[in-house]
Amino acid sequence: MAKFISASSMSSEKTAFESDLRSRGLIRVAGLDEAGRGPLAGPVVAAAVIMPEHPLIEEIDDSKVLTPAVREQLFDEIRRTALGYGIGIVDHETIDRINILRASFLAMDRALASLCQTPDHLLIDGNRFQLPDDSAFLSIPYTLVIDGDSRSYSIGAASVLAKVTRDRIMESFEETYPGYGFARHKGYSTAAHRDAIFRLGYSAIHRRSFTVKEQLELQFAEPVTTE
Repeated sequence: MAKFISASSMSSEKTAFESDLRSRGLIRVAGLDEAGRGPLAGPVVAAAVIMPEHPLIEEIDDSKVLTPAVREQLFDEIRRTALGYGIGIVDHETIDRINILRASFLAMDRALASLCQTPDHLLIDGNRFQLPDDSAFLSIPYTLVIDGDSRSYSIGAASVLAKVTRDRIMESFEETYPGYGFARHKGYSTAAHRDAIFRLGYSAIHRRSFTVKEQLELQFAEPVTTE
């Protein structure tokens, strides 16, 4: 069971972005993050989350530093607690057609579209953001936060939802595409994954638009994880 704490008990740095926005009357603050830019296979997934001002879930952090068990627990707690959340998924074929960066932004647009309410402001992990030209959310102001999944409570919550959702998708491919080890490496470019591609060739869910080297260069410092 996740531990709930008061706002005063959590580091003020973790909620500083949200507190500043709320002090200016921007109450519905949505954190946005994605999972799956770097992998060689599978979709990219984004999440948008509007968390309440209190109570706060103590364990929320960058999903990459959390254990799989903690991420799974937080996934349920965040969905129960959030004022609203949305998930956006863009498949490997679309990634190949429009490139991974645009696909990541499209996933974010789809996550916003599945929210039950329109945010007053967006907090977005990273240093680049561009919604599709036909997005219904172009007028929403936003703030880019480098390392936002570890610096913003709302972005951290979004990172957990995005990663757990994508991990579950990749685990579901384990039986459909045996031999690749998708349940273990989630499509990232591990040595075992590259060896499987060498032995078996590409599966139907592999991204074909980049070589392994080019795909690694597009990871935007997203660390490889086998968990």
